[in-house]
Amino acid sequence: MARIFSGIQPTGIAHLGNYLGAIQNWVALQEGNESIYCLVDLHAITVWQDPPALRAQTRTNAALLIACGIDPSRSILFHQSAVHAHTRLAWIFNCVARFGWLNRMTQFKDKAGKDREAVSTGLFVYPNLMAADILAYHATEVPVGEDQSQHLELANDIAQKFNHDYATDFFPVIHPRIIGGTARIMSLRDGAKKMSKSDTSDQSRINLTDDNDTIAQKIRRAKTDPADLPDHPEKLDGRPEARNLVGIFAALADITQAEVLRLHGNRGFGHLKERLTELVVEKLTPIREETNRLAADPTHIDTILQHGAARAAAIANPIVAEAERLVGMLPAA
Repeated sequence: MARIFSGIQPTGIAHLGNYLGAIQNWVALQEGNESIYCLVDLHAITVWQDPPALRAQTRTNAALLIACGIDPSRSILFHQSAVHAHTRLAWIFNCVARFGWLNRMTQFKDKAGKDREAVSTGLFVYPNLMAADILAYHATEVPVGEDQSQHLELANDIAQKFNHDYATDFFPVIHPRIIGGTARIMSLRDGAKKMSKSDTSDQSRINLTDDNDTIAQKIRRAKTDPADLPDHPEKLDGRPEARNLVGIFAALADITQAEVLRLHGNRGFGHLKERLTELVVEKLTPIREETNRLAADPTHIDTILQHGAARAAAIANPIVAEAERLVGMLPAA
């Protein structure tokens, strides 16, 4: 079995884009693989977080993942900060990675913007922690979208340099598990931007915990253009909001965009939005209800995460201890 690692930030609430782009694939990957799924709270604090909110959102997102189908008895589900092997290996990787590698990372440039001198150093070195997240488990595959495979390149560069510097083949090559056909869900307010938890407008996304009325309101208000829906996907070119709504419908109904347009093309957006609302409500209602049931017992969620952390540490601690030995550190007492 392949050992697969993936993580999600626990800030905000997971939304429809997270579900269609990642979480439903995580659920499928539980079959036939050793799956390790992590709420990356250490990554979250690279920008300031309100402590009570971070704790609450970590629990809520853990409940959401379980409600979506992540089975803690089949997969390892835990919060990153509970397994200290991540930070131990990240420090080694801070010393292996080169400043120039990190300085070229586009995510840092995008997040820092013009105020690079004012952002946290954690935001700058987060790719080293990301590499440690994966390599602390000798994970060989990470599920990513087709536009994200370059994010693993630095992790492989770090692993390769470690192996070279210490004359070993200790760390394996990480392969992207490209999720074919994964929907790329965009903002409901701007079809050129990905749906994001960090967007200041809650109207831009459908949260997995939104009630039915909120879902209906957000879809009804979703940005469109003046023209009718076309009868063929090729005619969606240059119409990002139309393509986004059609894509969401196709992903949820498990049909092609061409089939969506055969059903709803050559008419205004009203009909599509009504049917899309029904589809989203049908899909998210059981997830929301199960999330609410689980989140009502935070002690139970904590127990699940702590049990997952113990299982994760049992894998990661020996691997990181060996990395420390290779570097020249004495064993811990």
